[in-house]
Amino acid sequence: MTMNRESWVFVFGLIGNIISFMVFLSPIPTFYQIYKKKTSEGYQSLPYVVALLSAMLWIYYALVKKESALLLITINTFGIVVESSYLAFFLFYSSKKARLSTIKLLLLLNVFGYGAMLLATLYLSKGAKRLAIIGWICLVFNITVFAAPLFIMKKVITTRSVEYMPFTLSFFLTINAVMWFFYGLFLRDYYIALPNTLGFLFGIVQMVLYLMYRNAIPVALENPKKVQELNGHIVEVEKVQDGARGDAIGKV
Repeated sequence: MTMNRESWVFVFGLIGNIISFMVFLSPIPTFYQIYKKKTSEGYQSLPYVVALLSAMLWIYYALVKKESALLLITINTFGIVVESSYLAFFLFYSSKKARLSTIKLLLLLNVFGYGAMLLATLYLSKGAKRLAIIGWICLVFNITVFAAPLFIMKKVITTRSVEYMPFTLSFFLTINAVMWFFYGLFLRDYYIALPNTLGFLFGIVQMVLYLMYRNAIPVALENPKKVQELNGHIVEVEKVQDGARGDAIGKV
């Protein structure tokens, strides 16, 4: 029995949902550590704010698109719930300074930034033009998120250590990108397919680097960094001397 285009869209979208589900849950060990320490000191809220914004953008795109959008809506609805939970947990255990910083970030990106985009696309465009504008916003945003591992690849090469780049996470992110690429390809939606091409290529490079440096002798750095996940990707975070906060080196 030959599968038609709609069937392939469903298959790749379903597998993409399953893998994305696991990626969304990947920060749970981080929050378990926060719970054990009863503080979010040394961790960053930026990855979760960005992941929440990404899910919000894709749901808006899916609602405007309507055609074969159910699988985009399901996984990103789950993403909004999970990332909101992470942020609530983070705020509960954060210091007053970190809490204020996170609230400012949420207001800037997820309230005013997203709100301005929403109003502009609703009242200044319509039909296919509106969908194209939202699609380009999602595409560019996704490309910047997929580019985040470049900083960690540099760190692996510099330190000759794969501590900063777990193979399992790189593998699943690569498979995830492949699933969503084919979902977009069979759906003929290049706003979904194109950024995942970049995700696939970066994933392959990460796994190659892992194989190259997994048995290498690490090079010690004078100012070690800690790493944190960004929408499923590992990003580099610089911890300041007093340990009160981290500054994102990886750009989303």
